[in-house]
Amino acid sequence: MAQNDIKAIMVVGAGQMGGGIAQVAAVAGYKVFLNDINTEAVKRGYDRIAANLARNVAKGRSTEDETTAALARIMQSVSLDDAKACDLVIEAATENVSLKSEIFRTLDATAPAHAIFATNTSSVPITELAACTGRADKVIGMHFMNPVPVMKLVEIIRGLETDDATFKTIEELGSKLGKTPVEVKDSPGFVSNRILLPMINEAIYCLYENVGAPEAIDTVMKLGMNHPMGPLALADLIGLDTCLSIMEVLYEGFEDSKYRACPLLRQYVQAGRLGVKSGRGFYTYAAA
Repeated sequence: MAQNDIKAIMVVGAGQMGGGIAQVAAVAGYKVFLNDINTEAVKRGYDRIAANLARNVAKGRSTEDETTAALARIMQSVSLDDAKACDLVIEAATENVSLKSEIFRTLDATAPAHAIFATNTSSVPITELAACTGRADKVIGMHFMNPVPVMKLVEIIRGLETDDATFKTIEELGSKLGKTPVEVKDSPGFVSNRILLPMINEAIYCLYENVGAPEAIDTVMKLGMNHPMGPLALADLIGLDTCLSIMEVLYEGFEDSKYRACPLLRQYVQAGRLGVKSGRGFYTYAAA
């Protein structure tokens, strides 16, 4: 399948990442099925997209007509059966292997034979998810960065069986969506999170061991290393539960103690302090 053959895309998961992926796909001219487990979740995702596009109009980045056209391309979906009408499905569900595997098994039974399955997983092996389907050659990773409409990178990850045609199609699609696609191997954490999450985890250890306050740790990295955001604030944005999940995948995948999650990270997740989405993490956030 060539990139030009992709007409309709389903995005499974209407949260921050899934909504962002749906937004860039709709803006790029694709028909999009924004899918989640219930109408409330889908509507929240759709409304977030509408608000983002309205801000772009207010800032002169796009026109009212462009926004209206993009929103008209987004169909709200609560059934994976809608994948029957799609050429590509991008899974952006919670970072949980069992959940993702079940989604892929269901999609494999409903989507047309030519459809490509991509996953936005930040750490789960592509090969493991592909094995849940009868089309391992058409399963691939598309790891977008947060926030999707702003960040230019998308990691393209081949599974063991991913064929060249699938890779080429998704690489071309990444460019059409305005991203810079970079090929990486199917290894725990890929490139981005194998480097990023241990850094975040070490920043949490600095807090855990009273080396510095959150503001001090973040200021050192922003002013000393020229990072646009400190690692603790970034962890809050990513979601501390997601950070913990990725660290656990790294630890299990490499069996190396350097990937052991900081006890403070685990404690915060247990307490429900998940970062921006819960209103409190290493910092406190006003209700949306």
